[in-house]
Amino acid sequence: MKFIVIGINDNPQPWFSPEVMGIIQQGKVFSGGKRHHEIVAALLPKDACWIDITVPLDTVFEKYQQAPPTPIIVFASGDPLFFGFANTIQRKLPDAEIELYPTFNSLQMLAHKLVLPYHDMRIVSLTGRPWQEFDRALIERAAKIGILTDREHTPATIAQRMLEYGYTCYDMSIGEHLGNPSQEQITTLSLPEATAGSYSMPNCVILVHHSPTMTHRPFGLPDSSFALLNGREKMITKMPIRLLTLQALDLPRRSVLWDIGFCTGSVSIEARLQFPHLRIEAFEIRPECEAIIHENARRHGTPGINIHIGDFLQATMPVGSPTDCPDAVFIGGHGGRLKEIMAIVKQHLAPGGLIVMNSVTADSKRLFEEACTELGLRQHAPLHIALNDYNPIYILKCELPL
Repeated sequence: MKFIVIGINDNPQPWFSPEVMGIIQQGKVFSGGKRHHEIVAALLPKDACWIDITVPLDTVFEKYQQAPPTPIIVFASGDPLFFGFANTIQRKLPDAEIELYPTFNSLQMLAHKLVLPYHDMRIVSLTGRPWQEFDRALIERAAKIGILTDREHTPATIAQRMLEYGYTCYDMSIGEHLGNPSQEQITTLSLPEATAGSYSMPNCVILVHHSPTMTHRPFGLPDSSFALLNGREKMITKMPIRLLTLQALDLPRRSVLWDIGFCTGSVSIEARLQFPHLRIEAFEIRPECEAIIHENARRHGTPGINIHIGDFLQATMPVGSPTDCPDAVFIGGHGGRLKEIMAIVKQHLAPGGLIVMNSVTADSKRLFEEACTELGLRQHAPLHIALNDYNPIYILKCELPL
């Protein structure tokens, strides 16, 4: 199959080169979103066949397969290779032939209007996507962030999320209906101002950090900076032990971390801050810990930790596909049911995945070692460490063989 993908903006009277106009005039099968159809309808041949791009996309591609054997001309927003429909064609039909006629994407157009150099801008798409990459850009203190929005991830909700987690040192520029002379609007606001606004679609956002001195990301969070469970200092994994635990989990090379028995959330929060590429699933049986981890995540600017309250042994595991399987698991609390917990973890652990636990008693160390033997997990040499006046700790580690 052959696709000719033509990029357009929001101008209701689009201009195309003679070459592209010739392609349109000779075309038979066309496709695009509803807004694209409204823009180009007057330019299409009278006998044109139009295929709407709607969800589910599998249905759209079935219609492509059933269309007459002629190139399918697709209209797409901006640059079709920039989070665009050409990428979808390549994924769905890797053998398809694609011919491209791109135009500027919306973030380029907004940067042009702002006269803002954008070669160093971090690009994030929230169009039909979760917050993960946006949160990562914030945690990594990106100086400029360009964001593609949708009806859920609006400029107002983006600004609200940033304020909630303390990322206040940005100005937000919003571009609405870029390329449409009668509706185009460019606005630059503070984040509090942006939360109060209402913005028409389509729009996009550019965030610019206005305080370069606030780009520091701490390494090793002080224990005193955390809200505690009932004020009990012993219920938090101490900072030096926390950092050694993250090292044992080999997090730079991992994708999904499970934190079982998170209590204050200190391990999840430190991991999120140092390794924001991770997807983190945090489990805790005590309902009062939910407010505590939310408070601590806000204090330390770590959005995006997925929280599960309830008995781990009865929980529905957040595993919908192989990419959801954890490849790093920290067991911070087990309530005397360590072997049962490790058995469930093994069912979902990715090959080569690691399990780490900190043990302060000989009994829990013995249970861990027995569970490893019974489950066929390969043990690593334990690390024995004493910190100040606290009891010595064993950092225990095992691996699911490949």
